[in-house]
Amino acid sequence: MNQLTRQQAMLSLLQGVAADKAAYRTLLGLLEQQFEAALRHRQARLGELAQEISALVDTMEARRRERVELAARLVGAQGGMEQVFALLKHEPRARLEADWAELEQMVREAKACGKRNGDLLAEQYTIMEKVLKGEDQIYEPV
Repeated sequence: MNQLTRQQAMLSLLQGVAADKAAYRTLLGLLEQQFEAALRHRQARLGELAQEISALVDTMEARRRERVELAARLVGAQGGMEQVFALLKHEPRARLEADWAELEQMVREAKACGKRNGDLLAEQYTIMEKVLKGEDQIYEPV
């Protein structure tokens, strides 16, 4: 990455944000499929989805690390996206700010969906444990 010019670094950062927006749309779809599979107790499908989600998240994490490196190259180690925005002229800046806001919203939505799915799966596991092993005390002693 040391050989990149500032313009190339900015272009790579912009392309990474666009790629992450597309990846988050895919992730949100996979999380919805995971929720439906959990509701219908489709274990095989849950396994497939877990692999797809994991691979996608790994790719997005690599892009996030690259974005941090690119931003540091552009504005310094302590800088963030606000400082990156400031490097751009009005129209490209507005577009990046909108893309970044949309990406942040998708991240929040994905976290909420992931929590919802995790809560459902944990609840289902707890219920199955109770059914299979019984509860310690079904009736309270008198």
